[in-house]
Amino acid sequence: MIQFRDPFVLFGSVQRPAVSERKRSATMSAMTTRIDAMWSPPVLFAHRGAKANAPENTIEAFRLAKRLGATGIESDAWITRDGEVVLDHDGHDRFFPRRWIAEVDRADLKGHIPTLGEYYAAVGTELPLSVDLKDPGAFDALVAVARHHDAVDRLWICHYDLELLVDWRDRVPDVHLVNSTSIEKLPISTEKRAAELAAARIDAVNLRHGEWTGGLTTLFHRFDVLCFGWDAQHERQIARLIDQGIDAVYGDYVDRLVAVEATFH
Repeated sequence: MIQFRDPFVLFGSVQRPAVSERKRSATMSAMTTRIDAMWSPPVLFAHRGAKANAPENTIEAFRLAKRLGATGIESDAWITRDGEVVLDHDGHDRFFPRRWIAEVDRADLKGHIPTLGEYYAAVGTELPLSVDLKDPGAFDALVAVARHHDAVDRLWICHYDLELLVDWRDRVPDVHLVNSTSIEKLPISTEKRAAELAAARIDAVNLRHGEWTGGLTTLFHRFDVLCFGWDAQHERQIARLIDQGIDAVYGDYVDRLVAVEATFH
């Protein structure tokens, strides 16, 4: 498994100084994490773009998230009948409430629903993009578009089905894969799941913020599995995740993500 440490080095960014330099320049009032993360600082994923301030999963929301300081973007992917990967959460256009995106052509969708290619053209490729793959049939096209834009190394594909993730890993060794799950749905212990992910070379596990503890992040890190936390909307939730050694945080309020993360410098 690839060893991840500083995501801004991994993704080729020079936006932030090295961790040791930041620590040396930190003020005495700055907070420090109780548990070390594999990534420091954590990636701040803007959930469906700057969802709290703009229509979700739109180019406007993605651009705004980047301007507000998000260090990653999150979205959801489907594939249309004519083979276009599009970014939308619900999977159906409001003009066609009984027809899924897979049943219509790209031209039939409302204009606010962007294609992945349009996202890259408008937002760029420097930020990591986390994609909740709603339609597994979109996997090959999703990877192909990212590869066309030289962005595969910054693409993180999330899914709850471990068997699917294992199949995708075997087919595309260089894509980043994330197991989105919950503790209560695991059929085995968390330690066994961590071992499974490590053996299958799945890069990360994604749990809702309230499920994470310092013990869990330590456990998954012991297997070199990254820890992602989603639905962190309030400052205390974001701070608790960072304190517990989380590697990436998903939230709707980009300003809160940025402000809280800055207190840990």
